[in-house]
Amino acid sequence: MKVIDVTVSRGEKIALLSGVIYRLFADAGVEDLAVKTKQQILHYHLSDSQDTYQKLHKIVFARNFQKKEEYFEIPPHVLHLDGDEEYLDQCLLAYRRLGLKASGLCYPEHQHAAALEKVSSKQQIDILVLTGHDSYKRKNGDREDIDSYRSSRHFVDAVKTARQIQPHKDQLVIFAGGCQSHFEAIIEAGANFASSPKRMLIHALDPVFIVESISQTPMDTVVSLKEIIEHTVTGTDGVGGIETMGKLRRGYPNTEYKY
Repeated sequence: MKVIDVTVSRGEKIALLSGVIYRLFADAGVEDLAVKTKQQILHYHLSDSQDTYQKLHKIVFARNFQKKEEYFEIPPHVLHLDGDEEYLDQCLLAYRRLGLKASGLCYPEHQHAAALEKVSSKQQIDILVLTGHDSYKRKNGDREDIDSYRSSRHFVDAVKTARQIQPHKDQLVIFAGGCQSHFEAIIEAGANFASSPKRMLIHALDPVFIVESISQTPMDTVVSLKEIIEHTVTGTDGVGGIETMGKLRRGYPNTEYKY
């Protein structure tokens, strides 16, 4: 966790915290925090980078092994709206490494719905990702109450806005949510995939791994829910979804020129 702001409440200094790798947004008393050394922080980043690289390498290797050179492929276009610019940059880099066509915009979670209204008519969107910070506020107690969550209502509003633009769940595939988000409410709003079934932290790149599986599944094939979630870091505790058709369009014959 990193400190992004400090406020004073009833004489106590309260730190506003953001996850470094997991999409968590929380607060804590400054006196309860433990400062990490630069060496500890570097070790943490390197450890996660190695795990992520191995997963990316495995995905790319499997894809190249299965690829049939007589066909050419037209991948879907991904639009990723994120409430955190650092996480967005991580995801965009991962999309590029996976050979996916993706663009990204950084807006606070409460502005996602309004942002969609602006950009939806200006560009093609086949897969929409709506992510950012979220958390379950335990003091409210009720896990079924969407107001017990920091940003889940904003994700729900954005998904509903997207579904007004394109109601068909196989024409526009949507992933939405952050750490500990209200999974059921986001799915009910119209998302294909969301976080978090067990109100767990999710890894910053979990949405990317979901998108990759959808992007590499032919459009006449239903994505395997078990396989797609196995590609993520946090698994079924962190992400889940509904049956969805793939978004990869193939063509024939292949040529020496690039599409």
